[in-house]
Amino acid sequence: MAYLILVRHGESVWNKKGIWTGLTDISLSKEGLEESRQAASQLRSKKIDIAYTSVLKRAKETLDIIKKTLNIPNLPVVEDKALNERDYGIYTGKNKWEIEKEYGEKKFFQIRRGWDMPIPKGETLKDVYNRVVPYYQKEILPKLKEGKNVLIVAHGNSMRALIKYLKNISDEDIGNVELKTGEIARFNL
Repeated sequence: MAYLILVRHGESVWNKKGIWTGLTDISLSKEGLEESRQAASQLRSKKIDIAYTSVLKRAKETLDIIKKTLNIPNLPVVEDKALNERDYGIYTGKNKWEIEKEYGEKKFFQIRRGWDMPIPKGETLKDVYNRVVPYYQKEILPKLKEGKNVLIVAHGNSMRALIKYLKNISDEDIGNVELKTGEIARFNL
């Protein structure tokens, strides 16, 4: 049996301020550093054979903290933009709660959590799914089939897309799935 461990990066400086980050390369906040250490402490009992991460620094910083905390400096790591966060297009850099006030709760929920809600100059969750899942099937699943335990450190939406696939969650129900910063999801395969 192999384990797939998903970790959402710790809180970033923009997460703390309620700003949509998307593809902007923002570092972890002080709280995010601590969340990353806490996530690592929850992984002490699991052997990890290989890790995958996005190319964005908040995910890479989280993974670095996990490696340091678990004393696995030589863990093989693969970085790929397929695991990057969703591109929030015109909403990138804007405060989420101001957008909610402007558009209302229902429209805000569709923008933030909806499956196929278009965002000008950005991506839908469906778009994220269409880059994350093929990458998972081609690059990560073969490692799991070899019996390797895999850690993925990435973002809220790239993780939601993968969880949708792994748990066969409907388009309607995926809006209710959320991984908090520093949260872990485990799968036995």
